[in-house]
This record gives sequence, structure tokens and C-alpha cells, in this order.
Amino acid sequence: MGKLLVLLLIIVPALEVGILVLAGNSLGVIPTVLLIITTGLIGAWLAKREGTQVLRTAQLQMQNGEVPSGLVLDGICILVGGVLLLTPGFLTDLLGFILIIPYTRATMKGLFQKIFERLVKNGNVVISRRR
Repeated sequence: MGKLLVLLLIIVPALEVGILVLAGNSLGVIPTVLLIITTGLIGAWLAKREGTQVLRTAQLQMQNGEVPSGLVLDGICILVGGVLLLTPGFLTDLLGFILIIPYTRATMKGLFQKIFERLVKNGNVVISRRR
């Protein structure tokens, strides 16, 4: 898992720089910068809107005596998506939008849940309860 993270920390920024250079050459520097700023602003607005919606739903569920378990993963996806959208680059923006938009977020939540379950099953993640 650590090797994959290091690989991502090297490859993703390199790809982002390459795509930004291509966009700058194709669209021009000013339109590229404006596009990056626009996606950041739209992403921040979307993250705030979706995050607020998840909080409201969680509050309603707790008031009804329900446990908002699925909403925790929604909140994590929105938080990570918002951070990715504030990071300059088109690949991170794409992944950020995928994590924030409800329809695509549902697919990613299922994928993350399977990955987490596999990590727990393999013993890579240990869950303990305090008493």
C-alpha cells in the first residue's frame, strides 16, 4: 500500500504538469489559469452544498434514532473531493468531481467499501472497540 502511495505521489503530479503544459499550449496560458480557478470555485461550492446536505441528512437520521453509517463515507468522499478540486490540475479536478457528484459518488463509495472490507479481512486494518 505504501509503495502505491509513493508511486501516485510521483506519477499524478507529473501527469498534471504535462496536461497543464498541453492545455497552456492549446488554449493559452490565461484561459488555462481561468479554467483551473473556475473548477476550484465550482468545486468549493459543490463541496459545501453536498457537505451541508449530508450533515442535514445525518442530523435527521440521528433525531429519528438511526445510525448515519452510510453518510460517514459520503462525508469522507466529499471532503477528499473538495481537497482534490482545490488542488490545481485537471486529473485531480476530474476525480474530485467524481467524488462530490452524488451519482458518481455512490459508485465510488461501493468501491471504497469493498477495498476497506478487503483490507480488514487481510488484517491490514484492525478495528478495535474500547470499553
